[in-house]
Amino acid sequence: MFKLPVVKVGSVSVDGSEPLFILGPCVMESEEFIWDMAERLGAIANSLRLKWIFKASYDKANRSAISSYRGMGVKDGCKLLEKIGQKLGVPVTTDVHTEEETKIAAEHIDLLQIPAFLCRQTDLILTAGQTGRAVNVKKGQFMAPWDVKNIADKLASTGCQNFLFTERGTTFGYQNLVADMRSLYWMRELGYRVIFDATHSVQRPGGQGTTTGGDGILAPVLARAAVAAGCDGVFMETHLNPAKALSDGPNQVPLSEIAQVIGQLRRIHAVVQEEV
Repeated sequence: MFKLPVVKVGSVSVDGSEPLFILGPCVMESEEFIWDMAERLGAIANSLRLKWIFKASYDKANRSAISSYRGMGVKDGCKLLEKIGQKLGVPVTTDVHTEEETKIAAEHIDLLQIPAFLCRQTDLILTAGQTGRAVNVKKGQFMAPWDVKNIADKLASTGCQNFLFTERGTTFGYQNLVADMRSLYWMRELGYRVIFDATHSVQRPGGQGTTTGGDGILAPVLARAAVAAGCDGVFMETHLNPAKALSDGPNQVPLSEIAQVIGQLRRIHAVVQEEV
């Protein structure tokens, strides 16, 4: 197979020996909510001995409507995430949207995530690379897999070596996405570690008028296919009650199901490793 680098994210090494899991709710709905989710996920991760990163967004900057909930803001959100990471003993990640936000987040966050819609914003990419933090770039719905090489070149120009790419589906007509598993192979063939975003690959952007719809029940299905195809990890958002989530509820996996889903994915990964 491909000779791929080991990517360091805080205390975690993405080296292909076992799948990385990026887990958490879509948005920080409140301080009480995010602590509760973090502690519940931490207990699950410890029991399963997972290699994982905790994820939550301090701001959902690309919401469908002006009335949509955004989050608690970059300064408060990133400080809180840092405290959560320290208590759980795991790296944390969140989206960044501007160069200014990136500099603030880098003081607290282990893995800076570039949203798909912003993956070609050169100044944002360069700023993220210059922070010295690991970077995860979500491949835009409008990009071919091999186009991520240009993003990698931008990051490399800053000296950044610890970066990941995430597949999150490709635009397939209006308000629909399709996940092409060939993309995982092609991006890894270029020499990059690749994560599969099971949550956002099942979105129906703007599918409910003022909010995004989706097929959350299919997230574990696509995740199984992605692990079988050889990805390095899975990004999966989860919520105690997705129907009441303030963002991306239709796409999140109920927390009560997450351990079973992870178990299936790890067993598939073990089979794939036997074939390598």
